[in-house]
Amino acid sequence: MESKLIKNIFSGVFISFVCTIIFLLIYSILLTYTNIGENSMNVVITIITAISILIGSSIGNLKIKKNGLINGGIIGGTYLIIIYLISSILNWRFDLSIEAIILIVTGIGFGILGGIIGVNKK
Repeated sequence: MESKLIKNIFSGVFISFVCTIIFLLIYSILLTYTNIGENSMNVVITIITAISILIGSSIGNLKIKKNGLINGGIIGGTYLIIIYLISSILNWRFDLSIEAIILIVTGIGFGILGGIIGVNKK
């Protein structure tokens, strides 16, 4: 039972990363070929992260019929931990800013929401 739970959590995190890559590719194309300014980047990245975690958490919790809140929060938290580990390795001047805190709260919140949706979906 526990290995199935861990598998579902990691599949939710993986799906979140795939969604993030797809959405960021679309956003980069829009930035290149439209008049969208780069000043929208922080907001769009927060929205992309939230939607990706919501999708990954919903799908990751489809087969689990309980604890959607906890499992969704774990998916969102794991996703963000991996993102921040990669960010801190690639950028030695990495710091925890207000934008990062907003992203963390949003990501975990949308993970919880996705967990609730996934558990209750028929």
